[in-house]
Amino acid sequence: MLDRTKVEEVINRIRPYLRRDGGDVELVDITDENIVKVKLVGACGTCPMSILTLKGGIEAEMKKAIPELKAVEAV
Repeated sequence: MLDRTKVEEVINRIRPYLRRDGGDVELVDITDENIVKVKLVGACGTCPMSILTLKGGIEAEMKKAIPELKAVEAV
C-alpha cells in the first residue's frame, strides 16, 4: 500500500496550481491496489477539462514521485 504521507506531500505540491484557478483537490482514499482516489472541488469540480487536470496533471506528477502508483481516480 502507498504511504499516505507521501501522497499528501505530492498533493500539497500540486495544490497551489489548482487554487490559482479557483479549484482544489482532496485525498479521499488509497486502495490496496495502489490507486489514489481524490475529489476535485471548487472550479476543478465543475470544469469540463477536469479529466485533463486529473490525468495530465495530478496523476502524472504523482507517478513521477511515486512510481508504484497505478492510477488516480476522481470520486
